[in-house]
Amino acid sequence: MNQQEKTPVAIEEHGKRRPSQREKEWEEKTLAPAIERAPERLKEFTTISGHPVRRLYTPADLADWDPERDLGYPGQPPYTRGIHATMYRGRLWTMRQFAGFGTAADTNRRFHYLLKQGQTGLSVAFDLPTLMGYDSDHPLAEGEVGKCGVAVSSLADMEVLFEGIPLGDVTTSMTINSPAAVLWAMYLAVAEKQGVDWKRLGGTIQNDILKEYIAQKEYIYPPEPSMRLVIDTFEFGIKHTPKWNVISISGYHIREAGSTAIQELAFTLRDGIEYVEWGIRRGLDVDEFAPRLSFFFNAHNDFFEEIAKYRAARRIWYKTMRERFGARNERSWMLRFHTQTAGCSLTAQQPYNNVVRTAIQALAAVLGGTQSLHTNSLDEAWALPTEFAATLALRTQQIIAYESGVANTVDPLGGSYFVEALTNEVERGAWDYIEKIDALGGMIAAIERGYPMREIAEASYRYQMAVDKKEKIIVGVNEYVGEHEPIEILQIDESVARSQAERLAQLRRERSQDEVQRRLAALRKAAAGTENLMPYIYDAVKAYATLGEICDAMRDVFGTYEESAIT
Repeated sequence: MNQQEKTPVAIEEHGKRRPSQREKEWEEKTLAPAIERAPERLKEFTTISGHPVRRLYTPADLADWDPERDLGYPGQPPYTRGIHATMYRGRLWTMRQFAGFGTAADTNRRFHYLLKQGQTGLSVAFDLPTLMGYDSDHPLAEGEVGKCGVAVSSLADMEVLFEGIPLGDVTTSMTINSPAAVLWAMYLAVAEKQGVDWKRLGGTIQNDILKEYIAQKEYIYPPEPSMRLVIDTFEFGIKHTPKWNVISISGYHIREAGSTAIQELAFTLRDGIEYVEWGIRRGLDVDEFAPRLSFFFNAHNDFFEEIAKYRAARRIWYKTMRERFGARNERSWMLRFHTQTAGCSLTAQQPYNNVVRTAIQALAAVLGGTQSLHTNSLDEAWALPTEFAATLALRTQQIIAYESGVANTVDPLGGSYFVEALTNEVERGAWDYIEKIDALGGMIAAIERGYPMREIAEASYRYQMAVDKKEKIIVGVNEYVGEHEPIEILQIDESVARSQAERLAQLRRERSQDEVQRRLAALRKAAAGTENLMPYIYDAVKAYATLGEICDAMRDVFGTYEESAIT
């Protein structure tokens, strides 16, 4: 695939822009005198990622741009304008507020409350011990139980978490990665207990281990066995859960770690390429599993850069699936994504400003064509959201959906000189990164060499320097600083840990220890071989083996991973 095939941008855009005679006359007769009277605020204007922004965009910025080829129509390749023909005129995006804290019972009450407020999908936040594959009573869990999400240590907790919620009628997203197969097995077991056919289940497990090595660092096992588990879920999902998204390939945490928009896009899509390659290597037909791959992006403060990122993402994925992997199913070509507003943009100072930030970010996600959306709460720089703050965040989405008018037409910014030029530039920058990672031997090889982590660290440093120098203004932090505004925050105390420990002790007394040990032994044996591990994990879950016991069984075989220092 050559560069011209990938990016239909003419050579003029690489530094040889050719303005029209009319534009030159405007610059001479109107612009120059205006600048002489009142110089511009900055010597250089850039996006939040440091990408230069021109004063004015005209047809000269789209010299070889063909609207039929490069923009197209919604629901048709290259999907720049969206993957559905009618977009939000047919159905609004799923309003999927991320929620989880304390015990399963605490979070279950929050789920029921949000559904009554008009939320249209569930999204589960798990606490740190759960994310790391430890039970709530493990010594390493001390001080963290229920603090950053809900504590789930066994099928018994999962049953409480979804009590009274018909899993056949609601879609659920679970933000879980290294132990994703285990938590998914618990969810499937709850569905079975409810009498719900797995073929009816809709939702997503994040299951994106590569971005854990790159950004979030909540990994357990080395890359190879971790990738095996991911592909096991692909294979199992094809057979048993045709409506379930078996992975949400996540740029969100890459951006939260300090990346630029282009780095977020490039590293996320290159992770996606890696998963497709591993699936094909397993012997899976790309058109069997690719339609169930989904993506997860950040929505940051730079309104137009974010919109361009989403539009470029769809174009890159379409070209990749068609040309690199030879996918024939149109659903394999379509990049579907969830968006969450930028947690790293929220400030503890003047927290009510966060409502405005979130609204702008959410609007960018909608104008960029997201399929589902989470809006962060004003208090999240301090703690997990209160009920009031979570409701206000949901209302933000509802106001955009029903009052702003932006959902009345498809891709309202399509054809904007600025948006189309920026989309081209973001796409070109992402392709450059993808080619570099290909040259390194793929994403796992790049991770082992520290390449994406180093790029993110350098970008984060450059941005912090710009903030420190006030080249980038954060209202209430480095400019327009005021007094602290006290707000109510949600407090999670140690009673959650005590409650969880008691529940685990009771579970271990009441279950069949012999059955648990048999199931764990079978899992260890299978892990040492090449079989798909999902059936063995499911059997262990059904016997009420705990999350920690199941993850420990695989730790015994796979070992654990320690990151090398970046030099």
